[in-house]
Amino acid sequence: MTSLHAAPELAGYHDEPAQLPSGAPGKNGLLHLGFARRDGRTALVGLRRRTPLLVHQALYWDEELPDLACVIIIDTAGGIVQGDRYELEIEVAEGARAHLTTQAAAKVQEMDANYASQSQRIVLRDGAYLEYVPEPIIPYRHSRFITHTHVCLPESATLVYAEILMPGRKHHGELFRYDLYSSRLSVSRPDGTLLFAEKFLIEPARSTPARCGVLGGFHVFGNVLLLTAPERAERVLAQVPAVVDRTEGWAAGASRLPNDAGISYRILGMESEPVRAMVRDFWSVARVAVAGHPVPARFAWR
Repeated sequence: MTSLHAAPELAGYHDEPAQLPSGAPGKNGLLHLGFARRDGRTALVGLRRRTPLLVHQALYWDEELPDLACVIIIDTAGGIVQGDRYELEIEVAEGARAHLTTQAAAKVQEMDANYASQSQRIVLRDGAYLEYVPEPIIPYRHSRFITHTHVCLPESATLVYAEILMPGRKHHGELFRYDLYSSRLSVSRPDGTLLFAEKFLIEPARSTPARCGVLGGFHVFGNVLLLTAPERAERVLAQVPAVVDRTEGWAAGASRLPNDAGISYRILGMESEPVRAMVRDFWSVARVAVAGHPVPARFAWR
């Protein structure tokens, strides 16, 4: 956590809120989830939580993968505010399979002091399979949000990890009006070998993301990582060529990650729904390659 809060982009945002101090009770959410095989299916066997984060019990709604534990993360605060410090730890035991998502989009509220942060640590054991596909992040006007995710997994395990970044509440006149969005992800093997690290740093007031070479004329950014064995990754890569659909207003393409870590799939769109649909399509192709079954139809209420 120390390196996250010492990030140079936060230098101008260490003033304390006039309300509750940063990281105060109710603002330092913690969630530890442990998944393991029990009686022929995956169960949520470990749970530690601290307000405002919680989850409901594991459900098994996927008829194609009846052993898949499906869990939804809930933020009872209703939004991320200045001074929030969230920490998530996810462990998936050998051979376990889990699906993790969020109840709703993460709304990063307007700020006049400090910033909000989220630290995530994801550990997969041999043969484990995890889908971590949260709802989009919506940064409001003058919000500052930094997140750091570290993943540790062996080559035999698979992680589908997605994030969708909205441009703000653009229909409220807040197109790229947030102050800071910083997202860093690193991936390593259990022996400590670093496979790769990437970081997105967006400060619209300093350099607009709408410029050529970044988002161009697009507004929504989707990033999906498939971390898996090379032979699985190659099967998926062969099925997801680069595509541009100017009628629907989106573009997408995949590339190999360093050190045979897997695939990176990037989507740009004007609105969230085409991007979410493309994330789901890629996720389904990846699941067929790894688990032998496609993603089920999307719930009408999602």
